[in-house]
Amino acid sequence: MKTQEEKFINQGQEDEMETWGYRPCMWKIILVGMATVCSGGLLLLLLYWLPWWGVKATCTKTSLKEARWLLLRTTDDFKRWFAVKVDVISAPGKTPFDSVELTTHSQGGDEHKKQNGKISYRECVKVLLMDAHILKQTSEPFSSCCSSQVHYFTHHSIKYYWNEETQNFVPYKGLEDTHMSCGHIHTDHSSGLTKTLQDYRALFFGKNEIDVKVPSLFELLVYEVLNPFYIFQLFAVVVWSLEDYYHYALAMLLMSAILLIASLYCLKKYYRRLSGMVVAHNVVQVSVCRGNEDFEQVMSTELVPGDVITIPTDGMIMPCDAVLVCGACTVDESMLTGESVPVTKTSVPTSGEDADRVYNTEEHKLHTLFCGSHVIQSRYYADELVKVVVVRTGFSTEKGQLMRSVIYPKPTDFKLHRDATHFLMCMVGLAVVSVIYGIVNGVINEFPADYIIFDCLNIVTIAVAPILPLALTAGLVNAQRRMKRVGIFCISPQRINIAGQLNLVCFDKTGTLTEGSLNLWCIQRAEDGMFSPPETEAAIESLVKTLFVTCMATCHSLATIDDELCGDPLDLKVFRSTGMVLEEPTEEHNVLYSAKISTLVRHPHQCDGFGIVRHIRFSSTLQRMSVVVRQQGKTHFDVYLKGAPETVVNLCKQHTVPDTFTEMLENYTRQGFRVIALAHHQLESTVSWSEVQDLSREELESNMDFLGLIIMQNKIKEQTAGVLLELRQANIRTLMATGDNILTAISVARDCGMVQAHEKVIIADAVPPIDENPASITWRYSDNPVLDNNQALEVLFAEEGVKEEEMPGYHFAMSGQSFAVITEHFPELVQKLLLRATVFARMTPDQKTQLVQVLQNIDYIVGMCGDGANDCGALKKAHTGIALSELEASVASPFTSSIPNISCVTNLIREGRAALVTSFCVFKFIALNSIILTFGMILLYSVFSSYGSLQFLCIDTGIGLFLPFTMSLNPAWKKLVRRTPPTNLKSGPVVFSVLSQILNCLLFQLLAFFLVRQQSWYTTLEKATCHETSAVVEIEDVFVKTFENASLFFVTSFQGMIIGVVYSKGKPFREPSYKNWPFMLTCAVLYVFFLVILLHPITVIDNALLLVCIPYDWRITLVMIILGHSVVSFTLEILIIDTLWMIVKTKLWAKSTNNALTNNTGQEMNGRWSFLSWMTCCKRCSPKTKYNHLTLKLQEQADWPPAPSTVTYASTPQSPIAVTQ
Repeated sequence: MKTQEEKFINQGQEDEMETWGYRPCMWKIILVGMATVCSGGLLLLLLYWLPWWGVKATCTKTSLKEARWLLLRTTDDFKRWFAVKVDVISAPGKTPFDSVELTTHSQGGDEHKKQNGKISYRECVKVLLMDAHILKQTSEPFSSCCSSQVHYFTHHSIKYYWNEETQNFVPYKGLEDTHMSCGHIHTDHSSGLTKTLQDYRALFFGKNEIDVKVPSLFELLVYEVLNPFYIFQLFAVVVWSLEDYYHYALAMLLMSAILLIASLYCLKKYYRRLSGMVVAHNVVQVSVCRGNEDFEQVMSTELVPGDVITIPTDGMIMPCDAVLVCGACTVDESMLTGESVPVTKTSVPTSGEDADRVYNTEEHKLHTLFCGSHVIQSRYYADELVKVVVVRTGFSTEKGQLMRSVIYPKPTDFKLHRDATHFLMCMVGLAVVSVIYGIVNGVINEFPADYIIFDCLNIVTIAVAPILPLALTAGLVNAQRRMKRVGIFCISPQRINIAGQLNLVCFDKTGTLTEGSLNLWCIQRAEDGMFSPPETEAAIESLVKTLFVTCMATCHSLATIDDELCGDPLDLKVFRSTGMVLEEPTEEHNVLYSAKISTLVRHPHQCDGFGIVRHIRFSSTLQRMSVVVRQQGKTHFDVYLKGAPETVVNLCKQHTVPDTFTEMLENYTRQGFRVIALAHHQLESTVSWSEVQDLSREELESNMDFLGLIIMQNKIKEQTAGVLLELRQANIRTLMATGDNILTAISVARDCGMVQAHEKVIIADAVPPIDENPASITWRYSDNPVLDNNQALEVLFAEEGVKEEEMPGYHFAMSGQSFAVITEHFPELVQKLLLRATVFARMTPDQKTQLVQVLQNIDYIVGMCGDGANDCGALKKAHTGIALSELEASVASPFTSSIPNISCVTNLIREGRAALVTSFCVFKFIALNSIILTFGMILLYSVFSSYGSLQFLCIDTGIGLFLPFTMSLNPAWKKLVRRTPPTNLKSGPVVFSVLSQILNCLLFQLLAFFLVRQQSWYTTLEKATCHETSAVVEIEDVFVKTFENASLFFVTSFQGMIIGVVYSKGKPFREPSYKNWPFMLTCAVLYVFFLVILLHPITVIDNALLLVCIPYDWRITLVMIILGHSVVSFTLEILIIDTLWMIVKTKLWAKSTNNALTNNTGQEMNGRWSFLSWMTCCKRCSPKTKYNHLTLKLQEQADWPPAPSTVTYASTPQSPIAVTQ
């Protein structure tokens, strides 16, 4: 019988996982228990680190339905494993939304219930909740009442329940699981839940809280101590103690304790910070509706999806995700989006086509209050309370999902970490070889077994440096501290190194490249199908009563908070230019206007005004918004609309649109102005207020009369041009993704330097298939500049990036609609276009996210910078997202800048590059220092000697600890350079650097080792012991106090210090090391100390370090050997690696590029270059990254870029067809 079963949960989502079921096996459990005892508990420790091994070792596979343990494996590139336990709850139904009919046995008291063997459902629920939802097989009455047993497991704070229909585990997120329509929210869910039904749903959804527990110090201590790093440290301390290296063991124990305390402090601070982000809304008191009229005060932790709560007039912090069913609210969502501008939310549609649509929090976010957002004020109509229906609770909320991404971060695909693992495996291999040598040498020389074992274990602790993980982390901590000083806050430190690899940055336009506020330049009214002359003032008496100015004054989403007007900066600027005032309506106004109005707008010197009866919020997808207004004294309603001109004009009657509309629009947009179109539609007098609320958006926003254009000036921030120039000089591409008009975006791109004045812009205007006509792309060239004969541009590929020659270049520009058509119908052109695409206009938030993903698919390391509002998806999707926000702890992106301009981008990249170089320097130093000590130990073992405990202490603490930690304090270099830092430990320069330094160190160690044995005064260990006159001889003195030991101690110590100085590099990514005073002070102290005890021996120190007395002339010889080593080390690293290497690599790359351009066969270079080409990673003519490979291919295509005024059809994408003009 086949019992193995594999399924997927969260299929098609980012957190998709494979699932296998397991059940306990008694004989396996017994075997594992015996093995644990025999291994002294080490097996248990291994299974703690690898819990999925424990499941496989103690269980057998079974079906998911019968499983008691599950193994989960992510389907992404990381293939992470998780082991989870399956629990059981007992409930009357199998899903939270089942209709359960219950009979409550309440007569006769407890004795009656006990005699009849039954308990009430309410009491059953209470028992279940008290037992933490776990089935307790303790009493017959319990199982008699609750017959259904539902299996579930918890993973990353989300519960997955067994579903009989799908035969799989599924998560219940909330009311959205019922796929209810907006209309059904009103009819089926607006009355609230009974207490019984609430208790039932609480069984499945649990408490409504984002439970970020702050572990106790003891819990953190146990967690940290069981970390492999500290276990290895403990192992090393035990080994050193058994070898009587008490001083060294105590020093290492003290150092580990200090590091442990520091780690506990950081972890405690981190968890407190996370808890502080949710504590404000975790436990609040809310008013819950228990029917149409009955309200009850409960704690927010008791809320479940389907509950109806009221929003007080003065607002509250939302404890859940909820949809508005009555009233309106002004909300601050800055914690979620980074956008500090308050947003007005309205009730969900109740009728029309909008009411028939299935409710979705993303699609209907303008009607949804999200957990963690601050409701500043609520607005109700008449005596109706502002009500919301709870949609999602706990970690299923929008805030909960963001917190989950912080608590359980997805691992970053950082090449350094993968290469470091491979390098550590090499170190382990070296340790194994050294251990084998030690065993063979010990057996041949008939050493005691315990001596051989301890020496071998000692080699392992030296070869594999336990300090490495903490030293690498120190560099990131220092970078994070420096970024905080310049206003950049980070919630994902592991992404700092990735920021140093960025080679492309996408920018939002408004509020990012340009000022967030706009200035009214002029208005261009349209009357009788013609444009009037432009007017700079809208508040003049002759215009106040026009439909155009009325639209300006009413079509917005502004609100008054504490007597201050708040809302979108554009809406504020337009409204204030009309001279109108905005007031909150009263009951008298509702009577006066014969309608329920939400906002009153009037002229300060006039009594009559305009009452807004319905807001249709701005949609970034539709690129428009509208309002329904009734003027005082009128019997009809008016619809006013504003939005993108291209969108608005399609909704207007053609005869109301001036013939010069296109020319007028292009004239303004080419100058960089932001243009907004206005329109108006008068409803019939027979349409009532209730019918207005029922009309769909499409019905209201149709058959409009075109009113004209508002011209807004959006100034570029003064820092923008300089930052973009610095990025361009550093060979980092820049893109713009905006929701504005394409010509405006192109103009801004030119003004800020993203597109140079001499470069041409090719607009890819794509249209979807229409009837029998296939999808097509029309290639339109921007008017500025005009190139003779439409000459094509040559783009040369050099070094590791694309360099543009000093001649006119070209850029592609496209709208969001064109981007969607091209990705769907022209997939073969997408990557070719993105190589030179710079301007993306009219992009929706989802399209920005898709753009980032496509760029990543061609191997770009993508950064995204935006204001956090419409860019959240792209900010999270990018390798490095940075939101411009005033908040320190915004979870909209990994990085948040309190400085509201893009200078934060260059600061972040500089710090990222510095941190990346620091990681490489620290890694190479610690690895090489371990290798130096290991080689020294092997040489000493060959003559039956070793290092002393205090010698180890000097080398490991003075050199191995202080140098790498102070080395990481170098600040970032003040400017970006074109050269990029290393990103691969297995690259030619890094490998050559490490190998050459290893050989150099080994050479000079061998020189000192063999040269000392040739001295006339040299005495062997055997002779030294024979002439020993002391009555009591310490075993350590005998084996340590040798001439080889003293010589190698000084040589290896200075080698470690020299390597530290050589690898502590400064420019062009970090400040010079001489500006790092802690590092310089450490080096000075170490050099002085070791030079003093070498040239002027001090008896007390020599006796403590067990250094044998050596002649002075040999000490001078050691100084010469050390100087020789330092000269060779600096020559190898500074002259060969940093200078000649780059020259050779550039020439080889140029040669490979020429070969690729002249010969398509991709053959390798001739023999005299083969070795250098392998070392410089230039063996193949074609580059490794996809975007560079595509660039080379495009140089061979004579028909690229397409000629002006040609059309490419989807059916023949490679054969553009010229359009006859």
